[in-house]
Amino acid sequence: MAASESSPRPIVVVTEGGPHIWAIVNAIADRVGPVSVILETPESKKHLLLGRARRQGWISAIGQLGTMVLTRLGKRFLAGHAARLIAEEELETEPRPGQTVIHVPSANGPECLKEIASIKPGVVLLAGCRLLSKDTLARMPCPVLNYHAGIAPKYRGMNGGYWALASGDAQNFGTTVHLVDAGVDTGGALKQARGKPKRGDTIASYALRQAAFSRDICVEAVRNALAGKLDTIDPRLPSKQWYHPTIWFYLWTGLTKHVW
Repeated sequence: MAASESSPRPIVVVTEGGPHIWAIVNAIADRVGPVSVILETPESKKHLLLGRARRQGWISAIGQLGTMVLTRLGKRFLAGHAARLIAEEELETEPRPGQTVIHVPSANGPECLKEIASIKPGVVLLAGCRLLSKDTLARMPCPVLNYHAGIAPKYRGMNGGYWALASGDAQNFGTTVHLVDAGVDTGGALKQARGKPKRGDTIASYALRQAAFSRDICVEAVRNALAGKLDTIDPRLPSKQWYHPTIWFYLWTGLTKHVW
């Protein structure tokens, strides 16, 4: 474990939580400085389903819900694989004793902005939370970054690692830390990392695998933001937004391409 550096201003991570996010939070705390975590309440499945139905139609929305249910069941059956992955990669996937955790209803709510104003951070890192509105972004007192589990802009949106593999584009199984704007993973890229899934990895464990090889870029991006260094890179890739795969696409791709 590397000794942490003293950060000039506090660090805030806004998230819905999850083992892969805590692995990143703990890495930042070790190597940059203490992190205050603002934990938002996840959106209800009903709200998510209705939103997707409006955007993509009921058939796609129900198909995506099927994959989400199957993935959740898969995590239970594949818990042993996840445990081995965590041990092999030396991931700390739980909040540590004394970790500052602030609960808010929504990353877009006034409660979240009030807490951030009180903390006066030097950087806010979003990691698995709601898309921030233009109004919320305009009121942020510091740079706002996002950890995205996909290579942007080619794999914006959901399940970037899965879609790279399902598309026969394994060289872009990776992650991005980027500046946040009003779009979906469209802000300027700051850092990217690429890796490889291992035997037994599925859509249920890709996020953990990606977090394992992405801790360094999260640390570097946060450290640079605190130092006022926000130089972007040009990935020179096409831009496309992706969603959860439908259950029929997921099963077909698993059977024909062995991408689960």
